[in-house]
Amino acid sequence: MNFYTVPDLLLRLVNGFYPQFFESTSAMIPCKPTGRRVIFLISFFIVSVVNIWAQDGKALFMSKCASCHNVFKDLTGPKLGEVLDKDQYGGDTKKTYQWIRNAASMASSDPYYSDLKSKYGSVMLSFPDLKDAEIDAIWDYINKTYAAGPGGGKKPEGDTATGDKKSNPNAVIFGVISLILAIIALILMQINSNLKKMSDDAEGIMRPDPVPFYKNKVYITLFSILLFVVGGYYVTKGAIGLGRQKNYQPEQPIYYSHKVHAGINQINCLYCHGSAWDSKHAAIPSVNVCMNCHKAISTYEKGPKLYDENGDEINGTAEIEKLYKYAGFDPKNPSVWNPSKSKPIEWIKIHNLPDYVYFNHSQHVRTGKVQCQSCHGEITAMDEVKQVSELSMGWCVNCHRQTKVDFNYTAGKGNKFYSIYEKFHNDIKNGKMDSVTVEHIGGLECQKCHY
Repeated sequence: MNFYTVPDLLLRLVNGFYPQFFESTSAMIPCKPTGRRVIFLISFFIVSVVNIWAQDGKALFMSKCASCHNVFKDLTGPKLGEVLDKDQYGGDTKKTYQWIRNAASMASSDPYYSDLKSKYGSVMLSFPDLKDAEIDAIWDYINKTYAAGPGGGKKPEGDTATGDKKSNPNAVIFGVISLILAIIALILMQINSNLKKMSDDAEGIMRPDPVPFYKNKVYITLFSILLFVVGGYYVTKGAIGLGRQKNYQPEQPIYYSHKVHAGINQINCLYCHGSAWDSKHAAIPSVNVCMNCHKAISTYEKGPKLYDENGDEINGTAEIEKLYKYAGFDPKNPSVWNPSKSKPIEWIKIHNLPDYVYFNHSQHVRTGKVQCQSCHGEITAMDEVKQVSELSMGWCVNCHRQTKVDFNYTAGKGNKFYSIYEKFHNDIKNGKMDSVTVEHIGGLECQKCHY
């Protein structure tokens, strides 16, 4: 009995479907170069398609950038449309590659990136694993999206970078690749069976009739394994997402626009969420805090028009009247208002962490000087608030690994809290280390977040 390599088996498979590509004097005589060229072209096509998928700029943008960046406007980080055309970049794409792969280093050595850190309050996460071709694919997608957006035409439909929602295309890519591999496996099994039959016939060995594929134990086993692998993958992906509420945006009892309050009117976040500075919880402001302003502001007239997620216009004055009902306030007789009779507004909580997770707002906002937008997104541009970040353990751990701590404390300036880490201050002075991350000061210790 003869044995053949996988390329020979594939060639013989093509010979069975397209005999015109081969010239052979016998079924067992190797094919001529024409058939090999066909196989090469097919293989090259498959590899090219997979390579294109691997460099899908949109998929990379959604997975790496979209949580902090938008193509058309500033969010947690600056908008990315036309960013390469700005004078400060000077068309130097190498500097952009360095920034993406090691943002912390660039922020400490380059004036432009230092200004970005000062403006947005933090340094973006680094992506050292991104290749040049993948970065180029991301920029190509950004440039095309920006050109098709405001000022250049209609935004692409289903683009989450511009506000619409669409499912992650990676699932489709993995599904297609898995299907291709499964088909190749079935084809190779069939080729092996046919070759064995040809060999037995040539040697005069009698074989029983072949078993139908739906009764073939090998096929049934292969199908079961494939089902287990594919099903396990999707079950695992679904299980990972349990309890996560990314993009959760419930309808609240009162339409409260952060864009109007924190954005246009520039009310400081800590005015309403003052406990974020001093305690574990940011907390929701009481009705009395709202009434500090709305005792005098009873109508919504000068602000921009408000719309809900369905595109229906919101009557701002009617929403203020809802507040008055909770407060028990009559704008015609403000002097008789009794704040103690106010009823709490039944706001629907958006950001929830498991009970076994400890998170302290004051430690991050006050000590770590983390901006609200780092976790909650561009809150000053939101009308109805939604959860922007996934708030998963991996998301927090990655931030702790890459976020540098401001150790600059001299003559009463900087963050005094970190002055107690004498060893790290000495190591920095002696050149043993150039920076300290949250990981170095215990940011990855289990008991810091779980109790």
